[in-house]
Amino acid sequence: MISSTKNEQVKTVIELKKKAKARNEAKLFVVEGVRMVSELPKERTEKLYVSESFLNNPENEKFLKEYPRYEAVTDSVFAAMSDTQTPQGVLALIRQYEYGIDDVLKADGKAHLMILENLQDPGNLGTILRAGEGAGITGLIMSRDTVDIYNPKVIRSTMGSVFRVPFFYTDDIFKTAQELKNRGIRLFAAHLGGKNNYEQEDYKGDVGFLIGNEGNGLTDELSDMADTWVKIPMAGKVESLNAAIAASILMFETARQRRS
Repeated sequence: MISSTKNEQVKTVIELKKKAKARNEAKLFVVEGVRMVSELPKERTEKLYVSESFLNNPENEKFLKEYPRYEAVTDSVFAAMSDTQTPQGVLALIRQYEYGIDDVLKADGKAHLMILENLQDPGNLGTILRAGEGAGITGLIMSRDTVDIYNPKVIRSTMGSVFRVPFFYTDDIFKTAQELKNRGIRLFAAHLGGKNNYEQEDYKGDVGFLIGNEGNGLTDELSDMADTWVKIPMAGKVESLNAAIAASILMFETARQRRS
């Protein structure tokens, strides 16, 4: 049983937890909690760690039988490895996914894509991915300066959707947007300058939604690449919505139209 935070394995986990660079170099990310680990494809699990108290709890025997290969650590060491206030006692290192544009476009049926430019809040990204799975998106595309999808806070917010929805980062979001348009995908920008309310447009074909930075919105350059700007009407003195909420409204309107 590992009992020191100076252990090399422990230091590696802490580094992966804290730094995107370390995650990208190792091609690994950290997943915590019984539910999240249970939803993982087992073949992607590189290493599993359990706390001493988790190991000694008879209620966890069923879980441990499913994952017979694990490393036990003391509770104090697990607390140092964990990114949560009240750790559940289970943590896994997972091999990162590798997708490209063809992966997000190969789903059956019409394309339903979210294209994110420079989102910075981990909770927003995680919520968009989780809500997106619920709304039936076929893929997620992000500019390179968007928050790291393997950030532990993003992973927790997705509630497992990160394991099921294809995504990728593009080094040139403008070039990628043009490629989508060349493939017949109509791009809609959530924009205060939109002439039509979002529900007045038709999303039954191949569509992609452009969502911008929380504080600054979309850049003018990417906004101009959209085929259509749409707005979400506001009551009261509210000028705009949180990026994840705006994205969710558009995604579920698309799902509603496709059901009708």
